[in-house]
Amino acid sequence: MADGKRNSHILNIKFTKLFINGDFVDSISGKTFETIDPSTEEVIAKIAEGDKEDVDLAVKAARQAFDHGSWPRIPGCERGKIMNKFADLIDENLEELAALESIDAGKVFSFEINVDIPAISKDIRYFAGAADKIHGKTLKLSSEFQGYTLSEPVGVVGLITPWNFPSAMFVLKCAPALAAGCTMIVKPAEQAPLSALYLAHLAKQAGIPDGVLNVVTGFGHTAGSAIASHMDIDCVSLTGSTKVGRLVMQAASTSNLKTVSLELGGKSPLLIFDDADVDQAADLALLGSLANKGEICVCTSRVFVQEGIYDKLVEKLVDKAKTWIVGDPFDPSTRQGPQVDKKQYEQVLSYIDQGKKEGASLLFGGKPCGGKGYYIEPTIFENVTDDMVIAKEEIFGPVMCLMKFKTIEEAIGRANATAYGLAAGIVTNDLNIANKVSRSIRAGMIWINCYHYFDPGCPFGGYKMSGFGKDHGMESIEMYLRTKSVVTPIYNSPWL
Repeated sequence: MADGKRNSHILNIKFTKLFINGDFVDSISGKTFETIDPSTEEVIAKIAEGDKEDVDLAVKAARQAFDHGSWPRIPGCERGKIMNKFADLIDENLEELAALESIDAGKVFSFEINVDIPAISKDIRYFAGAADKIHGKTLKLSSEFQGYTLSEPVGVVGLITPWNFPSAMFVLKCAPALAAGCTMIVKPAEQAPLSALYLAHLAKQAGIPDGVLNVVTGFGHTAGSAIASHMDIDCVSLTGSTKVGRLVMQAASTSNLKTVSLELGGKSPLLIFDDADVDQAADLALLGSLANKGEICVCTSRVFVQEGIYDKLVEKLVDKAKTWIVGDPFDPSTRQGPQVDKKQYEQVLSYIDQGKKEGASLLFGGKPCGGKGYYIEPTIFENVTDDMVIAKEEIFGPVMCLMKFKTIEEAIGRANATAYGLAAGIVTNDLNIANKVSRSIRAGMIWINCYHYFDPGCPFGGYKMSGFGKDHGMESIEMYLRTKSVVTPIYNSPWL
């Protein structure tokens, strides 16, 4: 049954070209690349491989649409109306988008159709509602002048999205940019480009004008690099690795000093205190570490457990991990699909080997599973020390590192002893502990007695080497706006 559902959707895949100025077109070079189903290791489709020349065409279309088109000039309520139509079309094509995510990125179909894809239409509706609420301020000046500010769309934006949440990250960046009145070029990750192309098709159907939203598929070192260094792109937003984030910043600084927003890697801690409910804590630890097969930037790969509860939690974790089903993403019983591609699969396995070599104890899993596809067992290490590679580097796979602590101060210090600062979790029933720890951890998102909860109204972004700038929330629109101050003299006014 699962294979039948997969095959029926593969037969429907037809959007494999670049989307520029409202049309699906071949790349100028005519080159293509293969996108692979990580469950079967088989080719799904050949995708147009965009390069610098294709980015130039997309930027030209976006610049024309911004400088002379209707999108930045229509009332915000009209932009919102079109965006709501876009959200309606996503809801109508829910199963198709969910299947594309599962086929192309190995994501669990039941999660996609029930959680992930429904959430993106909510994101669009949130920002559609914000489109007519962008305004400036009246300024009280100190002498005979009056002033006000204008919030203007920044212009043409470049959006570089990752492979772990293809549809969600596409919308997370496009929706606020559309609401602000910008035009854009999206470069989806080459590992999972199908949903971005399908979303571009739905955007056109919704009535988003030609040239406003363009998609250039291709590789990071060519198409992505061309976006980051382009002299006619006004800002760039990237979700990706810290390594790539540095390259984007360098390219932005050496080109036209375009503004940059970066959501990068993480090594997020989960702190479980003695007073926590063991059953709840184990569920949150597994969710934080294994959700989306660990391919999530806020993955709780460092789980700190206070010593009084440690043994009970370990027992509960192993019991629950045994029920965690790894398998075909289209099987309703599956909790974890395959890693996105062979490279990521091999990298995760290499980290597991490194953990063993460094002396960490393998408590559960740690091996490939299944005869075909890039599947890895849920993996739990204990006796992990802070100086081990698996405790310091982002693994981006289903690997949990268990570490014991004594005091609150020790937990805070070790949680902060990382170059990253994206997210953290706290499990406690003590309000004082929750307040103290949440204010002490240097990270952009703190979850207390929950994890992986995202909401359109809640800004998300990192500290330190996890980047800067926000996705979600009204703060994210600010990335796509510029503030202009206007000052004029006033004469013979009865008041200042």
